[in-house]
Amino acid sequence: MEKRVIEAGSKSLSAYFRDISKHRALIFTFAYRDIKVQYAQTFLGVLWSVIQPVTALLIFTFFFGKIIKVNTGGIPYPLFALSGISVWSYFSFLMGNAGTSLIQSRDLIKKISFPKIIIPLSKVLSGASDFLITLLLMFVVMVFDRKVPGIEIIALPFFILIALFCGLAAGLWLSTLTVRYRDVHHIIPFLVSFGIWLTPVFYPTTMLPDKYHPFIYLNPMAGVIEGFRWSLFGGQPPSLYYAGSFVFVFILTVGGIINFKKMENRISDWI
Repeated sequence: MEKRVIEAGSKSLSAYFRDISKHRALIFTFAYRDIKVQYAQTFLGVLWSVIQPVTALLIFTFFFGKIIKVNTGGIPYPLFALSGISVWSYFSFLMGNAGTSLIQSRDLIKKISFPKIIIPLSKVLSGASDFLITLLLMFVVMVFDRKVPGIEIIALPFFILIALFCGLAAGLWLSTLTVRYRDVHHIIPFLVSFGIWLTPVFYPTTMLPDKYHPFIYLNPMAGVIEGFRWSLFGGQPPSLYYAGSFVFVFILTVGGIINFKKMENRISDWI
């Protein structure tokens, strides 16, 4: 009987998703491994997840809240900055860790047969742990400042989901690029460091002249952060111009999955 070899790239997209579903337990296993490694042999353990955003918050509050005194539209600056930091940190974690995940798991990829896309997908869960801790910290500060969310809070999951897709889309494309071109992983920290200045994490978009607003609308994370703040604190809703960038994120995510599927059968050779 003739044997047939079906490569990852030859599967239909629906068959590829079924294969991922069959191995979904690996997503939780890899995420649990990452969380254990993250806090293993650390003196402060989980407290690092609190110390990092608090340190960034203190720095931003000092420079932008006390010295520059940016207008946050009535939102206490610590809450304004913390809301931006929490979402941006989750996005940057997904972008950075998913983008380099294949290189970091090269030994595992060579030894075990499974859909390789599971590795970057697992970063969604491992990054969610720090995000939830930062989110909890923000709600504590909101209670302290007596800030009560309005009906807009129902939109919060939507903007978190868009942030997830933003980070995952970037991570999927970068993961295949880092395997093919090894110097790409050196560019990722630069993209994260540079991107935060192009995103209203610690400043409002109202600080920018009107002529630069069309460029801001091209940045989906700007819309995510503005929407995230609106859903928590109310006020002016995010511009509808961001809808175009959100649609682009969805297209980029689907394209990233299709591209990963096509490249998957070559990853073991390249890595």
